[in-house]
Amino acid sequence: MSSKTATEVIIGGKVFTLCGYESEEYLQKVASYINNKMNEYSKVDSFRRQSLDTQNVLLQLNIADDYFKAKKQISLLEDELQAKEKELYDLKHELISCQIRLENAAKDAKNNKKN
Repeated sequence: MSSKTATEVIIGGKVFTLCGYESEEYLQKVASYINNKMNEYSKVDSFRRQSLDTQNVLLQLNIADDYFKAKKQISLLEDELQAKEKELYDLKHELISCQIRLENAAKDAKNNKKN
């Protein structure tokens, strides 16, 4: 198991110490993602008029939405990959079957030539 990493990050102008088994770069990337979401929504007037608690819930909902959309996309890509793997498997077997038929036809042709 990799060692635990602790790094200071800035989220919303405040310094936090994040700890985890991920790299420092990854933890910084997570903090950057949160900051980008906060910056994106802070530009919307209707968002800024909400209480801080409501703003936090809206940000959490948006992040959860991103998560579920990404998870769905992964599922779709996994299904597509599985279908492609099955197609490749079927094509390999068809190729082997064609090779066997070709070899048999070559043998038959050779035998017919001898006769």
